[in-house]
Amino acid sequence: MKLNNLRRGSGIAAAAIALSLTLAACGEDDKSSDGGDDKAATAEGPEAQTFGDGCAEVPTDGAGSFDGMVKDPVATAASNNPLLTTLVTAVGAVDGLGDTLNGAEELTVFAPFNGAFEEIPEADLTALVEGGMAEGQDSTLYKILAHHVLGENADADEVEGDKETLAGDSLTISGDAESGMTVSDGTVTANVICGNIPTANATVYVIDKVLTGVQ
Repeated sequence: MKLNNLRRGSGIAAAAIALSLTLAACGEDDKSSDGGDDKAATAEGPEAQTFGDGCAEVPTDGAGSFDGMVKDPVATAASNNPLLTTLVTAVGAVDGLGDTLNGAEELTVFAPFNGAFEEIPEADLTALVEGGMAEGQDSTLYKILAHHVLGENADADEVEGDKETLAGDSLTISGDAESGMTVSDGTVTANVICGNIPTANATVYVIDKVLTGVQ
């Protein structure tokens, strides 16, 4: 299934804007002078909904921080995050894929962090990237990347269970923010090391393995 054929939804960008307006309105409603409103607004920011030990590695400010990522569509948000540079390189190897991800209305992305790609032999990873550059959406690299993406925007309360990917197969997501979350394709099981990261059009779950069980 091609990413540019995915079903369009209502759009998380509008929801992100609505959230920011709601937070601003809440701050205006309470006119107390003790500064408590500002603290409450900060507590309700993007970082408040994330979970996992790996979240400590996300920058605390700038475009790659939680506050920065929520403003950008998913491919752009990932490109600003230092945990995801290898993934961004892989996406960039498939012509037009970054733009397609950015233009999608609703996505959930299971994003392998840099260390996950280090488990793939260098020669194999190079061959995948070269194949992506030569064959585009007909490449094995494209299928692997699409295998990590759902055509819905599922937060931590909605993502558990069997989910269809944009590669046309499925992933099984188990656990929760409190007990820990895993993602399995039946061949590889990855741990979510930083989950429920909002971007302008997607929710991102950073995982510790590349899900390579593509048929």
